[in-house]
Amino acid sequence: MDRASLIGIILVVTGILSGQLLEGGQLSSLVQPAAFVIVVVSTIGAVLLQSRMSTFIRGIKLLKWIVLLPEDKSRKNVQDALVWSVVARREGFLSLERYIDSVKDPFIEKGLKLVVDGIDPERIKDVLDVDISFYEMEQRQAIKIWDAAGGYAPTIGILGAVLGLIHVMENLTDPSKLGSGIAVAFVATIYGVGLANLFFLPIANKLKEIVGKEVVRREMLADIFYSIAQGDSPRIVEERLSNHKSKVI
Repeated sequence: MDRASLIGIILVVTGILSGQLLEGGQLSSLVQPAAFVIVVVSTIGAVLLQSRMSTFIRGIKLLKWIVLLPEDKSRKNVQDALVWSVVARREGFLSLERYIDSVKDPFIEKGLKLVVDGIDPERIKDVLDVDISFYEMEQRQAIKIWDAAGGYAPTIGILGAVLGLIHVMENLTDPSKLGSGIAVAFVATIYGVGLANLFFLPIANKLKEIVGKEVVRREMLADIFYSIAQGDSPRIVEERLSNHKSKVI
C-alpha cells in the first residue's frame, strides 16, 4: 500500500472541498452530471481515438500501481545474483538449472536459461537488452494514455464551458434556466483542469517512476547474467552489483 498516494488523494479532495466551503459555497454546486459527462466521457473518447484498445486497457490496469505498488524484488535479486555467481563459478553453468523452476520472474528465467545453455555473453546481453527495450516501450505507451488525458481534459473542460454558455444564451428570456447553464459552464472547466492537474498527470508521472525503477532492475540483472556468462569471479559480480544498488534499492 502506497501511503503517499493515499495521502495525496485525501489532500486533493480535502483541499478542494474545504476551499469551496470556506468561500461560502455549497458542495452540491460542484456536482454537475452534465459537466462530468462532457469532460470525462469525451476525454476517454479522445484517448481511445489516439490509442489502440490493448494499449488503453494496459494503461487502465497500471492504475492499481498508484495505490498498490508492485513488489520490490531488488534486494532479493541482489542476494540471488551473488548465490548464482558462486554456484556457477564452483559447479559450472549447468548447475544454475536447478534455480530455473523456482523462479517466478520471466525475465530472470530467460536470463538463467541463456546462461545454462552456454550462449555467448554478448549475445545474452543483446537478447536481454531487447527484452528490456520492449518492456519499457510497452509500459510507456500504456502510461501515455494518462498523459494524453491530462492534455485533453482542460481543453474539453473549456469546450464544456462554451456549451454551457451557449445554453445560457439560448435561454436569456427564461431566467429559471440561466443558473444551470452557468453552473455547467464553470464546473466543466473545474472538472477539466482539476482532473488533469490533480489526477491524470500525477498518475502518469508516478507510473513513469515505477516503470523506470523496474527498467533499472532489469538492466542490473542483464549485467549480472552477462558477468556470470563471462566466467567472472563472485567478487567481480559483487562489484557490478554495488554499482547498481544505489539505483534499485
